[in-house]
Amino acid sequence: MSNAMPSFAHQVNQRRIINGKDDVVQLYPMKHQFAWDAYLAGNANHWLPNEISMQKDIEQWRSDSILTEDERRVVKLALGFFTTADSIVANNLVLAVYKHITSPECRMYLLRQAYEEAIHTHAYQYIVESLGLNEAEIFTMYQRIQAIYDKDKFASELVAHIMRNDFATGTFEADQAFLENLIDFYVIMEGIFFYSSFAAMLSFRRRNLLPGTAEQFQYIMRDESMHMNFGIEMIHHIIAEQPTLWTEPFQRKIINKIVKGAELEEAYARELMPHGILGMNAASFEEYTRYIADRRLNALNLPARFNAKNPFPWMSEAVDLTKSKNFFETRITEYQSGGALQWDDF
Repeated sequence: MSNAMPSFAHQVNQRRIINGKDDVVQLYPMKHQFAWDAYLAGNANHWLPNEISMQKDIEQWRSDSILTEDERRVVKLALGFFTTADSIVANNLVLAVYKHITSPECRMYLLRQAYEEAIHTHAYQYIVESLGLNEAEIFTMYQRIQAIYDKDKFASELVAHIMRNDFATGTFEADQAFLENLIDFYVIMEGIFFYSSFAAMLSFRRRNLLPGTAEQFQYIMRDESMHMNFGIEMIHHIIAEQPTLWTEPFQRKIINKIVKGAELEEAYARELMPHGILGMNAASFEEYTRYIADRRLNALNLPARFNAKNPFPWMSEAVDLTKSKNFFETRITEYQSGGALQWDDF
């Protein structure tokens, strides 16, 4: 066997999101600039849960006169859903998606995203522990609440195919299945399933309730918005690189799945807010979910299905942290903004 090194002809134009021929550890010359921009923006938005004071939240939660039972239910159900949902997303990312991505710059951002999913799980635990909630009740809520179970089951089934040990990209069927997984998780899971809970939790901040909890959810929503934007960019690049995957039957399948995802989110919203709290109720959440679903369809260049209006226009402001300063009492640095990314209307 010869000890001579092989000749490496570096062909950046052969680099692909999947099925690339380039050396996956070689970052330069860079082809997928959007992924590098997302990586830098993610680093600029770094935060940790325990940097946020929970003292006022603890006082309000212990009070018998500040929060209603319906408001307490919203907090518990939102935490119950997210504790399992972010774990499902992280497992899909680390165990299924990462190994099939052949773009080095995309892999860089996926590593950053995986870390952020861990921070989110840390945040939920920090909130649960700070408020003195029953950890077993929160972390096993998917076993008792049908609407949470249905969303988790839907999400778990999405990843089953590409999680198999024998799955590999490189054929039309496999590549289309992988593309479908990215849409399932970045568009439906992170782009639809999270937003009723985000809206409900951020409504507390608007009324000076549970400020530390709401602040953490605001940061989590910012992270998830970046994940979704990155995922949609990656989806578009795969379609551009392999346009034969984007068939009309496949597009119809995606539309139907997004509609199904919206239906599951509407059922969850009814469970989350059966009686309504201060101008927010199941009907408004149903309208919001349909509005969000339409925006996700439009982001994929697919036709809207609901033509719904946004009942919570303030959600667009909630994802924009660029005007805020001195978020952390324990840090002297200012929370930075991901200026390289364009934010959607949430």
